Amino acid sequence: MYAAQHLLERSDLAVEIDLYERLPTPWGLVRAGVAPDHPEKKLVIDRQFSFALQDSRLRYLGNVEIGRDVRPAELAEWYDAAIYATGAASDTRMGIPGEELPGCWAAREFVSFYNGHPDFADLKIDLQSERAIVVGNGNVALDVARILTMPVAELERTDISDQALAALRDSRVREVVLLGRRGHLQGAFANPELEELEHIPGVEVTAEGEDLPDDDDVMLDGADWTTRRKLDTLKRLVRRPSSNPRKRIIFRFLSSPVEIVGNGRVEQLLVARNRLERDAGGRLFAAATEEQEVLQAGLVLRAIGYRGDPFPGLPFDTRRGVIANLGGRIADDGKVWPGAYVTGWIKRGCRGIIGSNKRCAAETVAALLEDRAVGRLRAPEIGRDSVLAILRDRQPELVRLDGWRRIDHAERSAGRELGRPRRKLTRTGELLACAAAEQGLHQESSR
Repeated sequence: MYAAQHLLERSDLAVEIDLYERLPTPWGLVRAGVAPDHPEKKLVIDRQFSFALQDSRLRYLGNVEIGRDVRPAELAEWYDAAIYATGAASDTRMGIPGEELPGCWAAREFVSFYNGHPDFADLKIDLQSERAIVVGNGNVALDVARILTMPVAELERTDISDQALAALRDSRVREVVLLGRRGHLQGAFANPELEELEHIPGVEVTAEGEDLPDDDDVMLDGADWTTRRKLDTLKRLVRRPSSNPRKRIIFRFLSSPVEIVGNGRVEQLLVARNRLERDAGGRLFAAATEEQEVLQAGLVLRAIGYRGDPFPGLPFDTRRGVIANLGGRIADDGKVWPGAYVTGWIKRGCRGIIGSNKRCAAETVAALLEDRAVGRLRAPEIGRDSVLAILRDRQPELVRLDGWRRIDHAERSAGRELGRPRRKLTRTGELLACAAAEQGLHQESSR
């Protein structure tokens, strides 16, 4: 959407854009990744994107999968240029014994579940143990901890999926442990996400043992304002009084998972204590000690990074988990593919905030326009009407803008009755039925 916006904003371009989406619904991580208790983020971006989607130069083509319904080679023939913005549909593994046991999930899967992503609508996550362990302490880890401990009454006012809401109503999780490989000053979380933990009713936040040193900690020397703010917030969280808390969030820094143990499912996590050391270049790293501890837990969520998956027909950088590219131009062994571009997490890896993708898209669009200016782009072999006819023939359940509007209206209307921003449809079948409902009635009446 950011790439489309950058192109549409150019008054000197006679541009036409087709926006392909595998799901019936648009917006990507804004819909399926932003936490449900962050409606203000969704609202602002939704308004921006909706404005662009209403532009007559842009066509929304939902429920079309590249690699299944259309080949990348065909996109190269149908368009001057193709920009791939497929995100990150996989995650980094811990690489420890027992990781395949039931009860160990990727945080990405849990996030998709509570946000109503159709691929994860019926995920069977067991929340019947009293302790959950989240491996990692970035923003996703804090989102997960917050959702697991937040009062259900507050979640009932959000757009969280009905399936997740039902699971959380029955949840017996009372304690969430956040494992950080390095120390408190190297926490991967951002300050706003950390500060949100101060506002969860009835939840005690603490750090174990000596994980939170005093202000005279030698590691603070040279620390920037952002890092000092993190430490101040952590200390404020740990020191605030709490009487009879409902639930707890525990930070365990300098800790790494070693092995998941259980008889047929997750029951324990073996954790090693780390110490910080410096390499020859002066960079800090976490080195495991011989000190280990067993933590009882029935749920382990790994939140140590998202990764992109290989994309059909395109070169892939396995080490970085991205489509191979040079500054946004898709390239294979350094050789640029004319008219093929990439943006977002699948271009640069899973880092940055939502706004980072706007800057990333600007770089990619600049590369595209530079190539256009010097004549590197090929002219399309068929027209827009022919493209649409081919798509309708291959995918009869193609979702256009009016179909998305019907879904959007239905979800908002259903949510309004419950005092929620929307009540999401979470299965592909019901989304497609909603998208086609009025269109189908019209076709029947016209016969």
